[in-house]
Amino acid sequence: MDHKAIASQVRGELNLRTAFDLLDRNRDGRVTANELQFMLKNLGINVRDEIIHDLIREASHSGNGLINEAEFLQWVGRIQALRDEQQQHEESASNSKPADEADDVTEDLIAAFRVFDRDGNGFITRDELQTAMEMIGEPLNEAQLEQLLAIADLDQDGRINYEEFTRLLL
Repeated sequence: MDHKAIASQVRGELNLRTAFDLLDRNRDGRVTANELQFMLKNLGINVRDEIIHDLIREASHSGNGLINEAEFLQWVGRIQALRDEQQQHEESASNSKPADEADDVTEDLIAAFRVFDRDGNGFITRDELQTAMEMIGEPLNEAQLEQLLAIADLDQDGRINYEEFTRLLL
């Protein structure tokens, strides 16, 4: 495995560990069906409770309705392997080239922007920023919110557009 593949794998695992930490709202090292449902609803994804419970049951080796970090990583790994297998099948069928690393970063940034841009209008407002930061467990006080907006809002229109968002993160 070359250094780019190793770096990509490490980044992927760090992202998964961060995702687990975001799901584990009470920081007890386990994710419940309620914590998963809370995060999905905050992302605007509505899933029936019985499906959430089925997903948790599938991922939990102990059958106790809780997912620890190792189970979460294995579960997501299986999902990613299935997705990768499907993508390879689609690529071989269409003879397309695999997406390069820049495309992956762009996709990640767009997905992150959409989490913050709750109404989908292409801008992150002050309220959306505050809500998103609370959702990821990093609530901001008024001074911190003002400071972040002052740094990110380059055109000083009171909201953050996609370009400003990417400059803040890159």
